[in-house]
Amino acid sequence: MLEIKHLSYQVEDEAGQELGILNDVSLTVADHQFVVITGPNGGGKTTLAKAIMGLVEPTGGQILWNGTDITHMPITDRARLGVSYGFQQPPRFKGLKVKDLLALASGSEKLTREESCQYLTKVGLCAGDYIDREVDASLSGGEVKRIEIATILARKSGLMIFDEPEAGIDLWSFAKLTETFKLIHQKREATLIVISHQERPRSWPTPARAAAIFRKERTSNGSGRVEAPQGDRGPGKDPPGGLQHPPQRTAGLPQQHRQHRDHHQDRAGQVGH
Repeated sequence: MLEIKHLSYQVEDEAGQELGILNDVSLTVADHQFVVITGPNGGGKTTLAKAIMGLVEPTGGQILWNGTDITHMPITDRARLGVSYGFQQPPRFKGLKVKDLLALASGSEKLTREESCQYLTKVGLCAGDYIDREVDASLSGGEVKRIEIATILARKSGLMIFDEPEAGIDLWSFAKLTETFKLIHQKREATLIVISHQERPRSWPTPARAAAIFRKERTSNGSGRVEAPQGDRGPGKDPPGGLQHPPQRTAGLPQQHRQHRDHHQDRAGQVGH
């Protein structure tokens, strides 16, 4: 079970004022549940996912995974506990073939070619065309994203977090991907959290529970309050309280924070695979 209790993440803007990215977010995700977190751009969706993985360190609150406090735990230790993360823009590994990346992710050098191909097929890739290719610049963004999702499936983590997996892929591949997520959910193989830019995620399978992050309040410095309302509802229904589009916040972050963020993203991409 994943428990997020009164989580906050705040930084200082260029003027030295406190800027709230996440404020008092609480969310409980039961074992083997399929949750889609949606909302407007800048609402804190990706920041919440990164806080769970350890890419950003919360300034307040607590994150528990299966009863273990992982709030300030290193990324590597979270991965060992079964937490995996798929980036919006996955890293590339020049010189490393797809089959070798899948073997590394699975933790077994004995991963067969057939098993590797099955993971690629699950994400909508023609396995024979990709299994021996390098994960380099010759692949499109959508292809790299699907390969990364395949590595997360190969890892068989207890908690799988996917940050906008639908971005950059075609409709057929997206349909194949949603069917894979639905099957994982039905077989109770893992807890799934999907970050989606679609405010009304009709495309996601019916078992998905949608929890929308939205701006409830606005303060004088524009930080507001971000909440994650709970409760099961079918895809396509508006979340309680409605949605308000907050202003983009990344432009106001100091340069050293942006560099710190990018450094940890690169590092986590290497660890997660």
